[in-house]
Amino acid sequence: MELTVLPDIVIIFALATFVNLLFTRLKIPTVVGYLMTGIIAGPHLLALVKEEHNIELLAEIGVVLLLFTIGLEFSLKHLLRIRRIVFFGGLLQVSVTAVTFYLLSSFFHMDWKGGLFIGFLAALSSSALVLKLLQERSELTSNYGRTVLGILIFQDLLLVPLLLFANLLSNNSVDIGKELLVLFLKATGIIGLVYVGNRWFFPKVLHFIALAKNQELFMMSIFLICFGIALLTYKLGLSLAFGAFLAGLMISESEYSHNAFGNLMPFKDIFTSFFFVSIGMLLDLSFVVDNILLVVGSVLLLIVLKTIIASFTGFILGHTFRGIVLIGFALSQVGEFSFLLAKVGFDAAILSSFSYHLFLAVAVITMALTPLLMNISLPVANSFLKLRLPDFLVHGLFPLKEIDIPDFKNHLVIIGKDSSALKLSVMAKQYDIQHVSVVFDPTIAKEKMDNADNVVYGDAVNEPILLKAHVNAADVVVVSVGDIIPSMAIIEKVKKINSSAFVIARARNIENVPELFKMGADQIFPEKFEIAIDFFNRVLMKRLYPQKEINRMLAHIRSMSLGTFSEKDMVNQPSILDELPNVNISAISVEENSFAAGKNLGETDLRKRTGVTLLAIKRGDEIIERPTLKTMFLPGDTAYVLGDPEQVNLAVELFSP
Repeated sequence: MELTVLPDIVIIFALATFVNLLFTRLKIPTVVGYLMTGIIAGPHLLALVKEEHNIELLAEIGVVLLLFTIGLEFSLKHLLRIRRIVFFGGLLQVSVTAVTFYLLSSFFHMDWKGGLFIGFLAALSSSALVLKLLQERSELTSNYGRTVLGILIFQDLLLVPLLLFANLLSNNSVDIGKELLVLFLKATGIIGLVYVGNRWFFPKVLHFIALAKNQELFMMSIFLICFGIALLTYKLGLSLAFGAFLAGLMISESEYSHNAFGNLMPFKDIFTSFFFVSIGMLLDLSFVVDNILLVVGSVLLLIVLKTIIASFTGFILGHTFRGIVLIGFALSQVGEFSFLLAKVGFDAAILSSFSYHLFLAVAVITMALTPLLMNISLPVANSFLKLRLPDFLVHGLFPLKEIDIPDFKNHLVIIGKDSSALKLSVMAKQYDIQHVSVVFDPTIAKEKMDNADNVVYGDAVNEPILLKAHVNAADVVVVSVGDIIPSMAIIEKVKKINSSAFVIARARNIENVPELFKMGADQIFPEKFEIAIDFFNRVLMKRLYPQKEINRMLAHIRSMSLGTFSEKDMVNQPSILDELPNVNISAISVEENSFAAGKNLGETDLRKRTGVTLLAIKRGDEIIERPTLKTMFLPGDTAYVLGDPEQVNLAVELFSP
C-alpha cells in the first residue's frame, strides 16, 4: 500500500506548527499562518506537497464542517429574521460591486465579457474565512455579524447562476431560461426540505438515536446528516459548503445541537486548516515579484472599493457608523468560490492567463489581510467618530425610537447584550427590581422595547447614553461586555458620573481582574475562573465535604488566584464560623402558646437557659438587627440564633408550645 497523501499531511502539520508558533508569538492570526504554510509548501516555492488534489479534498471537508457548525450555531429562526438582509442586502452588495468593477475594467481595455466576469469575481467574499473569524470572536449573532452572514449566504446562493452565466458567455447555445427554471424548482425543493427537516424530521431522529446512549453512534449520525445533505445539494447543483450550512440549520433547533457542535469543533478546526493551506498554494510568488506594483495597486484598489460598497450596503440597511465600518472591512476580500469561478472562466478563455494569475495573487493577499482588517475595523470607526459626522451617518438611517426612562433613583443599570446581561434583566423584571438596560444592538433593543422594558440603545462608552439610563442616580451598575478595553472605558465613565455606584463587571479571563479593579470596579466576575470554581464546588459537594470545609477551600483558591484583590471578593469569604466547626446560625419560628411568645428577651433569659446568642428577629418584612433585653418575641416571628446543635435544640423548646 502506497501512502501518497500521508507524507504531505505530515509536512503541512509540521510546517504549520512551526509557522503558527512563530506567528502566535508575534500575535498574528493563525489563518495567516496557514496561508503562509501553503505558500511555502506550494508548487510555486518549495514544492513540498506532491498530492495537491488530496489536500484540496481535505480542504473541502474542512469548509463543509465549518459551514455545518455555523448552521448549528445560527439556527433557522435567525436565518428567517435576516431574510431581508439576505436578498435585498446581498443583491445590493453584489450588483453594485459587479457594476463598479465592470466599469473599472473598461479603463484597462478589457472586452465586455472579461470585464463582467471580473466584476462577479470581485463581488464574492470569503464565507469560510469571515465566518470562522466571526465565530472565534463570538460576533456571529451580533447585529453586524448577522448582516455579514446574510450577504455571504446570498453570495453562496449566487454561485450556481454565475456558473451558468460563465457557460453562457463561452457557449451561446445554452438555454438559459430552461436552466433558470430547473434551478428555481431545485431551490424550492431545498427550502421545503430544510423546513421539514428542522421542524419535524431531524429532532425526532436525533432523539431516537440519543436514547441508545452511544456517543459513537450519535456522532456517526451527525456526520451522516452533515455530509448526506451536503452531497444532496451538490447533486442538485449547489455547493457542498452551502449544503452543509443547510444541514446545520436543520438540526440547530434540536436539544442535541450543542452536543454535536462541541464534538465537531476539533474536527472542524483541523480540516479547515487544510482549506487555508490549499488557498496559500495558489499564490505564485514569482508572478507577484515580477508585477509587484500592479499587484499591490490592485490589492489596495479592491480592498478600498469593496469596503466602501459593503459599508454603503450596511448604511442602506440602517446600520450605525460603527456597524457599516465593521461590515465593510469584513467583506473586503475575494471569496473562495471566486477561485472555482475563475478556473471556469480561464478554461473557457474568458480570462487571459495574465488576468487569471493576477486575480489569484490579489485574492490570496486580500484573504491574508482580512484578519488584520477586521481587528482594526473598530479602532478605525472610533477614530472617524471623533470627527463631526452627520447624525444620519452616526446613528443610521433608521434610528430606534427613544423611550422615556422614568426618573429612577437607587436602581440597577445593566450594560451588555450577551445572554448573561439579558437573563439578569429578565430576573430583575420578574422580581420588580427597578432597572434600565443599555444595549448596543438595535435588534435586541427593539425586542426589549416591544416587551415594555426600560432600555437605552447605544454604546455605553458614550457619556450621554449612560446619563439617559440615569447612571448618576443608580446604586448598582453591572458591566457585562466581556472585551477588556470597552469594559475599562465604561467603568471609568460610570465612576466619573457616579463615584458611589457599586460596579460589578464581567471579565473573560482572571488576568483582566487587576485592570478592572484599578478602573474602579467593586466586584469582578471572571467567567472562566468562576465556571471552574463552580465545577469544583459541585465536585466537593458530591464527595460530601462539609460546607464550611468547602468554603475554606474555595476561599483559599480565590486568594491564590486573585492575590491582593481577593479581599474585595464578596463570594465565599472565610468567616469566624468556618473556624468553629460545631457552630451554626439557625432560624427558629416563634409559635403561639410557646414559653417565649409574648415575652421580651430579658424575661426569657435565653442565653442563660440555652447558651445561644440572639442575632436578629424577622417580623414580617422588618428585620430587627440589634435586639435589646426589652425586645418582645411575638407569634410568627423568626429568631436567628448562633449556637451549636445542642444549644439550638434547647432554644427550639422555648419557642415551641
